[in-house]
Amino acid sequence: MFKWFSRSKPDPEADKAIIGLLQTDMHSHLIPGIDDGAPDIETSLQLIGGLHALGYKKIITTPHIMWDMYRNTREVILERLEWVRTAVKEAELDIEIHAAAEYFLDDYVAKLVANNEPLLTISGNMVLVEFSMAYPSHSLKDILFDMQMQGYQPVIAHPERYIYLEQNKGFYGELKDIGCLFQLNLLSLTGYYGKSVNELAHYLMKQNFYDLAGTDMHHFRHLEALHSPALSAQLRKLLESGRIRNAQL
Repeated sequence: MFKWFSRSKPDPEADKAIIGLLQTDMHSHLIPGIDDGAPDIETSLQLIGGLHALGYKKIITTPHIMWDMYRNTREVILERLEWVRTAVKEAELDIEIHAAAEYFLDDYVAKLVANNEPLLTISGNMVLVEFSMAYPSHSLKDILFDMQMQGYQPVIAHPERYIYLEQNKGFYGELKDIGCLFQLNLLSLTGYYGKSVNELAHYLMKQNFYDLAGTDMHHFRHLEALHSPALSAQLRKLLESGRIRNAQL
């Protein structure tokens, strides 16, 4: 999908531009005041402007739906999305803004699926999902199966951050075998989340398991870290795989 040309000298500006080749960021928390992301519309606009400056043309922001902490609904998210879109237009930022959700696979989401309630999708039938980072979920595969039976394509958010899978890497293969897509947090490639996450990210890259990449943007520290030279080099390798679908969203 992407072609690279060798060059004799480092070019920091060219490396920085590599992130823009993704075109679409499909994982972030930029709708203000509804989860642990942007607290207000001013922050939302500054973070969106920062992504635009990096070369993104489209943002599909994904607020948490995690019933014990963030009781967001489809209706709340879409209503707040229009607020953000209006602010982006008034700020004259030339970037598309859409919204899906990051669904935590708990009893609430299981009930949504069982009741055939419409889920917010990243694109087409793709639904971003996450599960506990502290311990394995015994009901995970059942919920994923039920989602697939409803016609959804599960996308596992930041699989490299489930560090208890260091001792059970075969589970990643099981998730791929049942048809799940994997989404990389870009900053996992820089060591931002720690050594174990970084090592798992590189393991999954070597397995060619990643299908999508997202910033998981919450705040200004994330935006600053996206300018890391270490990210440019690793992202180039990822894009060379030809598997990353962001530009197709």
